[in-house]
Amino acid sequence: MDQRGAESDRNTGSTSLVTLYGEFTVTGNRKVRCAVSLTEKDLIVQKLTSAPAGRNKLVLSLKDCVGCRAYRENDSADPAAYFAAYFYPARRRWMMSGVSRQKVEQSFRLAALQDPRANHEEAEKWARAVRERSARQQYPRDGMLMSDLSRPCRMMLLVNPQSGKGQALTLYNKHIQQMLSEAGVLHTLVITERQNHARELVREADLSQWDAIAILSGDGLLYEVINGLLERPDWEDAIQTPLGVLPGGSGNALAASIHHYSGASPVSGEELLVSCGFLLCKGLVSPVDLVSIHLSSSPRLFSFLSLAWGFIADVDIESEKYRHIGAVRFTIGTLLRLASLRVYRGRLAYLPATEDYSNKRGVKNNMTLQCPNQASSLGPASLLCCPSRVSPCQNTYHNYCHSNNSIKLRRMESTSSHSATKGLPGPPDSLLLPLDQPLPSDWVVVQEEDFVLVLAMYQSHLAEDLLAAPAATLDEGIMHLFYIRAGISRIAMLRLLLAMEKGAHLTTNCQHLVHTKVRALRLEPYSPKGIMTVDGEVVEYGPVQAEVHRGLARLISG
Repeated sequence: MDQRGAESDRNTGSTSLVTLYGEFTVTGNRKVRCAVSLTEKDLIVQKLTSAPAGRNKLVLSLKDCVGCRAYRENDSADPAAYFAAYFYPARRRWMMSGVSRQKVEQSFRLAALQDPRANHEEAEKWARAVRERSARQQYPRDGMLMSDLSRPCRMMLLVNPQSGKGQALTLYNKHIQQMLSEAGVLHTLVITERQNHARELVREADLSQWDAIAILSGDGLLYEVINGLLERPDWEDAIQTPLGVLPGGSGNALAASIHHYSGASPVSGEELLVSCGFLLCKGLVSPVDLVSIHLSSSPRLFSFLSLAWGFIADVDIESEKYRHIGAVRFTIGTLLRLASLRVYRGRLAYLPATEDYSNKRGVKNNMTLQCPNQASSLGPASLLCCPSRVSPCQNTYHNYCHSNNSIKLRRMESTSSHSATKGLPGPPDSLLLPLDQPLPSDWVVVQEEDFVLVLAMYQSHLAEDLLAAPAATLDEGIMHLFYIRAGISRIAMLRLLLAMEKGAHLTTNCQHLVHTKVRALRLEPYSPKGIMTVDGEVVEYGPVQAEVHRGLARLISG
């Protein structure tokens, strides 16, 4: 360690020991000279001027650093080398309230020696030290530290150019391509050409070529990827491929959820994209729940976000005609549906989640992805080859006693021979019987049969601006079941939806809203017509049941 660096650190008031110190000129302006100090937690840049020290000091947290590189310019007469560090700290918006992640680049010129190789070695020493210390800085998630992707890493980036307003490729060129380059993430861009293209690609791809799969689109593309992975013969290994999410569609619910879990202030649009790009570059991997969905005559599906029937599904699908205007389509769809509020008849039942089960952590919480030391970009052509029992009142939110609102069924022992998933690819469902069989005795049946909506959520957000399940986490192993009983007025429904923007709908004292935590559910519509969606995608209308699989997949969540 440079002793001058240690003294300089004491003068600037930092409490961390300086491990590297140097005095360099700023790239692009050789008249500006800076004292640069590297501690375990920060990069400290102090301009060497006659002004007071604090006025010209910049302290950048290594938690906000996505990468650092050393390089030389194409000038054989210049012996200098350079290193550039890239940060995305949360800063106040210009002329607006709130904060968002904004890029800060610090680049320095090293020319202390006449030997170009020696200068480059010194620059590389700095770049390597910044990267190593940055990798050791992690944001805890629920009190636990997640493991991260090592560098370099090979990533398949799937982009749907038609999603949302049709600007996904523009967003990639404007933000993501550069951010991945700054982070040292090698990626191959794959542009999807039709519905289910991504599903077919990942179902047939040689996944040994990739260390992660990321999508830049709405929620629909990730739905395709997850189901494609679970349709493979090697699904158990395939579903362990870390998945990254970048918002490029209309809803962007999972992207908003990941941003929410990071503890950051709410953002939307391109600010959400930059936040999710930052989390993707940081590369921290967390387990994430998936939910298996059984329909009457369709193959089993897997879901990462939601199952909806009634008002929410109607708005989502009926507003498709306004897709070109982006997320505003949901506002228009909501107002139109409120004007003609529908009621649906059906039978809803669920298996309650006990507190003990909800609080248990799965063994998959600490995830490590080892990437090879050598990586190269690959073209799209190379992709293809190959129980405790619980009272009905527990874990349920409403504004009146729930004990008279549901009934217990007679006991019905289930056996493996009765499994709803016998012979299907993917993990077995241990809680579900075939749809044509009676429910087990520990399930609860809701007495009401008239609903405005039924919604099962397993992430926090239903859209960028809808915090539907504020208590949800990535891998808690439960579904948050909401239903609204018939009889609610249009004004009360509107108040609920407005409160949902802040996640305050559960405190509105609405007598028609019920929220409960469940491990499995079954819904049997009686109304002959209606819309049912899984992750915002239309599915077969009719009886449906679902079971959550805790920590089945892995998500790059930062």
